[in-house]
Amino acid sequence: MAEVKIRDLQKSYGAVKVVHAVDVDIPDGEFVVLVGPSGCGKSTLLRMIAGLEAITSGTISIGNRVVNNLPPAERDIAMVFQNYALYPHKTVAANMGFALKMARMNKVEIDARVARAAGILGLDPYLARFPRELSGGQRQRVAMGRAIVRNPQVFLFDEPLSNLDAKLRVQMRSEIRELHQRLATTTVYVTHDQIEAMTMADRIVVMREGRIAQQGAPLDLYDRPANTFVAGFIGSPSMNLISGVIRAGMVEADGLSLPSPGGAVEGRRVIWGVRPEHLDLVDSGIAATVVVVEPTGSETHVVLRIAGHDAVAVFRERHAFRPGEVIHLAPRSGLVHLFDEATGIRIN
Repeated sequence: MAEVKIRDLQKSYGAVKVVHAVDVDIPDGEFVVLVGPSGCGKSTLLRMIAGLEAITSGTISIGNRVVNNLPPAERDIAMVFQNYALYPHKTVAANMGFALKMARMNKVEIDARVARAAGILGLDPYLARFPRELSGGQRQRVAMGRAIVRNPQVFLFDEPLSNLDAKLRVQMRSEIRELHQRLATTTVYVTHDQIEAMTMADRIVVMREGRIAQQGAPLDLYDRPANTFVAGFIGSPSMNLISGVIRAGMVEADGLSLPSPGGAVEGRRVIWGVRPEHLDLVDSGIAATVVVVEPTGSETHVVLRIAGHDAVAVFRERHAFRPGEVIHLAPRSGLVHLFDEATGIRIN
């Protein structure tokens, strides 16, 4: 196991820069998730750590070694890909042990490592099968097993669950997290799914257009997003954001008078934010017209229109709202967010 240090990392394709001066420290044994929308640079960053993409400038260290110029095989990492990358003509056992065989490890040690990994992943009954005889989740376990047998210093995961159905994704999230708790190997995991990031990570690195928008513990990002991009990206449904101006200690927005958490001077243009689950139903408050009601079973999501702005409220209780009905809402005290309108940076 080892820490990973990334310093002033940049990547360009010709004149197009796709990763801009990224700095990340990943302590030994930490599970870090790189998350962001498509094209934000997260997979490129992961591939540079793996040695599959050349670095334009900056440094990557694994343990005490700068690995910029080392080929992937010498970096002591193991990578799990989105498409599993299994050999269809080899059995599960042969797939898991192939890299060790290529490294000329003796058969007794290979068999022992494969057996250990199979035991950890529940693959013992499938060692003699071929990939075509396995389900998607079983194939993903084989791909993870192939990484485990190498005893790497760092695990790298590139959107490993994107090919699985919704139920299996939830199951595999738990299995990967449990695997990390057992092995305590430094892990870097890439996904575009912020729910995966929130539920799996010790620390999340949110990327946007090749830069780090914010990094920190999942609940820190959720409770105190540094900017409107993170506020809108982390959380499902995303935070309600309404533009306005500070007037007499309130946020005035298209006839609305919204409670301000403070921190902004009179006349400043701001973006007022509140999470859907932090809006309470009240007798008199912010008037909102019901547009769509979406019962999910455990919660009711209500799409609303507030003075021309689209918004969402989430209730644990069951309400018989009807489209067109006007309801009144109030944000919970201390849970309102304020951002500068021009920069999007957090104020309060």
